[in-house]
Amino acid sequence: MFTEITAGIKVVVETFYQPTHSNPGQNHYVFAYRITIYNESDETIRLRRRHWFIVDSDNNRREVEGEGVVGEQPVIPPGEYYKYVSGCNLNTEIGKMYGTYLMERALDKKLFYVKIPVFKMVVPSKLN
Repeated sequence: MFTEITAGIKVVVETFYQPTHSNPGQNHYVFAYRITIYNESDETIRLRRRHWFIVDSDNNRREVEGEGVVGEQPVIPPGEYYKYVSGCNLNTEIGKMYGTYLMERALDKKLFYVKIPVFKMVVPSKLN
């Protein structure tokens, strides 16, 4: 697992290789990731936007930005968490992702960024 804490918001990432959706012969590797966002602050927050950087081991880079996550802009009260699963495809057996969430405090509508930790995606056979 990969973890980052910013302003009382903890982001935890777990990754999973998806062999049934991958095609190594065509350099197509699919990974799923589960992200849990814990609100350890005293304020209710809403996740407004995401901004991702995706890098494969050939140093090919992509950038993805948009509203919310998986079609939602979740509200997370203090002491609660929000969990979702998404995915990414790579052209190599190893890659990484990282980025930020743009959050909004419910009380004063103040916007702030929360770091998403750098996390690696590795085909399991590469770990041996």
